[in-house]
Amino acid sequence: MTGVRGGLTSTSSDNDSPSAADGPSAPAADPARLPFGFTPRKSLGQHFLTDEHVLRRIADAAELTRADTVIEIGAGPGGLTVELAARARRVVAVELDERLCAHLADRFHGTNVTVVQGNALDLDPADLLPPDRSDDAYTLTGNLPYYITQPLIRHYLEATPAPRRMTVMVQREVARSIAAKPGEMSLLSVSVQLYGEPTILFDVPSSAFHPPPNVDSSVVRIDLPGGLRAPVTDTEAFFRVVRAGFSSRRKQLRNALANGLQLDPAAAGALLAEAGIDATLRPQALAIESWAAITDAWVAAGRPERTR
Repeated sequence: MTGVRGGLTSTSSDNDSPSAADGPSAPAADPARLPFGFTPRKSLGQHFLTDEHVLRRIADAAELTRADTVIEIGAGPGGLTVELAARARRVVAVELDERLCAHLADRFHGTNVTVVQGNALDLDPADLLPPDRSDDAYTLTGNLPYYITQPLIRHYLEATPAPRRMTVMVQREVARSIAAKPGEMSLLSVSVQLYGEPTILFDVPSSAFHPPPNVDSSVVRIDLPGGLRAPVTDTEAFFRVVRAGFSSRRKQLRNALANGLQLDPAAAGALLAEAGIDATLRPQALAIESWAAITDAWVAAGRPERTR
């Protein structure tokens, strides 16, 4: 059926039982047709993944079962969508480009794929899931547009409901940052690892895309335990402190926090001493538990901060 759900153009089967409910799986990919004659839009950062071996590897890495719902971000011409639909109960394919949405709606009509046109940053997962299944666990996957990768990941990590697993392709440099260990941490590393445990699965060469991007990519899996991975009670305060610390990542923590929170260096040093953190370390050396301890000390001290 085709219609409008929640103001978003969509197409899907009517039923909701596993056999008739979700319809037949999507038709097999035709590599000779990819990418279906569409001219990629530079304004949307479009690079279509056309390597069937890589498409299958990503779908396999998502570890889907026939009971699973998967939200795919940036479905493009549907190459990965086909592979996901063959493994999952239900696929919600999100695509911004109206040309591709029309193609997807036609290609997957009557299958277990629902096509939604919209900006993934503006969509809540609860609006993408069936109304009677909005609390169900789901998996998120996709070839994320490089220019909005970080806000997209943050959006779905903090969403309600959050996915139980994310299997996404990102720029290789971003993947390394997401999965960094203490000593090479960044604001992105901390932001992701507070919510989930990232693993870099494999690299993808630029030749796997049409047109080839100027960078190589990596597929990252982020497993979410269903709660925060550090003792953080106030995420707003936590990220205020972390952003302050990384505002001057080349400086020692005492000076970085003093700069980021506009504190006297002695006051910043006292916070670190209270948290049991070496003030001479640099921000990239800290694990998320250490940032949680600094946040506790900052909150207990009354959240001292001067405005310029």
